Amino acid sequence: MTTAIEHLISQMTLEEKAGLCSGLDFWHTKGIERLGIPSLMMTDGPHGLRKQQGSADHLGLHNSVPATCFPSAAGLASSWNRELIGRVGVALGQECQAEDVAVLLGPGANIKRSPLNGRNFEYFSEDPYLSSEMAAFHIQGVQSQGVGTSLKHFAANNQEHRRMSTNAVIDERTLREIYLASFEGAVLKSQPWSVMCSYNRVNGEYASESETLLTRILRDEWGFEGVVVSDWGAVNECVLALQAGLELEMPSSGGIGDAKIIAAVNSGELSMETLDLAVERMLSFIFKYTENRKEQATFSAAEHHRLAREVARESMVLLRNEDGILPLSRESRLAIIGEFARKPRYQGGGSSHVNPTQLDDAFAEIKGYCGADKLLYAKGYELEHDEINEALLQEARDIAAKVDTAVLFLGLPDRYESEGYDRSHLSLPESHKALIAAVAEVQCNIVVILSNGSPVEMPWIGKTKGILEGYLGGQAFGGAVADLLFGEVSPSGKLAETFPLKLSDNPSFLNFPGEGDLVEYKEGVFVGYRYYDKKEIEPLFPFGFGLSYTQFEYSGLKLSKHSILDTESVQVRVTVKNTGTRAGKEIVQLYVSDVDSSVIRPLQELKGFGKVELQPGEAQEIAFELDKRSFAYYNTSIGDWHVESGLFRISIGASSRDIRLSAQLEVESTTPLTVTFNRNTTVGDLLDNPFTAEKAKGYGSIFGLEGAMDDNPEMYLAMMKYMPLRALIGFGGGKYTEADLARDLRELNALVAGE
Repeated sequence: MTTAIEHLISQMTLEEKAGLCSGLDFWHTKGIERLGIPSLMMTDGPHGLRKQQGSADHLGLHNSVPATCFPSAAGLASSWNRELIGRVGVALGQECQAEDVAVLLGPGANIKRSPLNGRNFEYFSEDPYLSSEMAAFHIQGVQSQGVGTSLKHFAANNQEHRRMSTNAVIDERTLREIYLASFEGAVLKSQPWSVMCSYNRVNGEYASESETLLTRILRDEWGFEGVVVSDWGAVNECVLALQAGLELEMPSSGGIGDAKIIAAVNSGELSMETLDLAVERMLSFIFKYTENRKEQATFSAAEHHRLAREVARESMVLLRNEDGILPLSRESRLAIIGEFARKPRYQGGGSSHVNPTQLDDAFAEIKGYCGADKLLYAKGYELEHDEINEALLQEARDIAAKVDTAVLFLGLPDRYESEGYDRSHLSLPESHKALIAAVAEVQCNIVVILSNGSPVEMPWIGKTKGILEGYLGGQAFGGAVADLLFGEVSPSGKLAETFPLKLSDNPSFLNFPGEGDLVEYKEGVFVGYRYYDKKEIEPLFPFGFGLSYTQFEYSGLKLSKHSILDTESVQVRVTVKNTGTRAGKEIVQLYVSDVDSSVIRPLQELKGFGKVELQPGEAQEIAFELDKRSFAYYNTSIGDWHVESGLFRISIGASSRDIRLSAQLEVESTTPLTVTFNRNTTVGDLLDNPFTAEKAKGYGSIFGLEGAMDDNPEMYLAMMKYMPLRALIGFGGGKYTEADLARDLRELNALVAGE
């Protein structure tokens, strides 16, 4: 604690201390004018500033100041571009400074457990490594401008259904490897000024009251130094939250929380030391912004719009390109069909809704490439409802029959996905599906542009030749689509989530959204591609998938070492060459597999990625570094990350299902697990242990199986594998006693202890 902050705390009354731990109103912290402690403003907007102008609300019902609307997180993550995410963060920080906003509430790092989650558009990925990397660079960019972030929603906030009361029941290993890991990397690499706790309970305890999450893990293990703020309305009991490690309840409690804190201190329920620690953290938080405040700060709306267009281009994923239908020729006659072409769906609903500084019109942008004389337009459907309009379908048929290619703008209207509720299915609206069928009757060259925040089923895919996943592409969506359609740039996005063929293929299908307030994460660590790989289920599009207008060749996979201790790191290098005729960017993905694990693990896990831009014929070497965490699983018996000694496979791929190169690495654990044998230890356990295997083979004689060991060792092992040592007494016919077992256990435990 600095001397200045100590001095301030010493001058504060109990009432002032209590007051600092909850908001002044919906968006501001309390200030203490007599002590020179200012009030700060926080606003929503992971992908854009949402500063409310007048009467404020949390659900976006009132207007906010104009700000750049960048693609939402689902799209940003599909860029797999750390540097680009960082530039978006810088731009967001500049806009915050211009509006005197101290903290931007984001990014959202929750894992996409189910494609039905209504808020998936605001989260990065189903993979914790990719998610944490995206979040880390977002945070670094924003905070480089002297503006704070609030990494959210900590933790296990993976659905909107009953989100304020649900109890997420998750085993410890799954929690650590999947749901916490998504936050861990971002905290370790970027130190967000604040972390926002989630509404839900985790294993029976409200996140706002979980000392395990907020203190033991977040602060003690990960070294978090900032403030924990509640999601708006997430505090159940403010005194319990303070004791657990939460400093700021938002929004204002109207004095109720203040009174509870004062009463708890006076009664001795809450120590003054705990309250002072929270106040110290709040003051450090407040003065961090005032010390970095840039007076008269401005930003260029035009420059930020250009950045939004660049980001949108890299965030879109080319999913299908049969017969090389894309890019389109500028001489083509085109039918642009679908109301989304004129009224784009470019962002999600709820608290992250941004009032854009400008908004591209896709039809106008396409017209700029090929001229108005080559374009025809039909509305195709009504955005306001899902009913099929036969007149609009006939109009679409009429113009589609007259052109070379029909470009259909389809997707999910605003009401289909939003904060506050989950989706009930993965289908496009009936009117959109009917439009595809109608156009396919008269036109075989169909390109679909999708606007949606999360996966959709595509039973209609066979009627198309091209599909461009635009996600929610921000205010420059229209311009970015035109750039990609006509080959101004090559598509370079890849999916940060798996698209299932059907909803029931999803690993959480049987347990989402749960029963009542109970949701059990029974799929364990098998989330997303981890599940599809292990179950050998063919997805519609796999994790990491995305097409380009050029081709890339992978070669020269090299490891700096072929065997390491788990305390060492290894460098991996691979060369990528653009073998096509166009410039393009490739996303190279590195997956790690434990070849022969004794615990249940995914077949492979993403542990590295890099994006490289190459001209035709150009080659470049990409380097990765893997450390202990790249090979480890979370071992609950020791409460730590553990690497099993053995072979690991290092795979390099263009997607999780397109592995191009692989190599093997021997990793030796420096932390052997402590084993203590007892009377219920099986013979198989002893046979699997190199220190006790020879002695265990001798137990066959007790059962009269010496011959079986010689004649058919596989049968012997199968018969003996699951036999507990205590069974030697009962089946030994008096040849083996309790005294023999006690003696053997001493010897066996001495062997593994190295005695």
